[in-house]
Amino acid sequence: MYDAPKQGLQDVEQDNSKPKWKQARKTKLTLKQIRKLRKMNDVRNYERVQNLKKIRKQYTPAPAEGQPTL
Repeated sequence: MYDAPKQGLQDVEQDNSKPKWKQARKTKLTLKQIRKLRKMNDVRNYERVQNLKKIRKQYTPAPAEGQPTL
């Protein structure tokens, strides 16, 4: 059930999302946190694109004999 946080994706020391007793307000994101989230999203997108390229290369049909490869 419990999975430890992935290395580099969650900084437990910086996690201030746990509310305190009788605290009704949500925490506000700082610019530093927003930048970090944006960078993490960019890395995920890049990894997804690389993975899709690898999968497309793996599953492309073999060229027939006599036809030039692209």
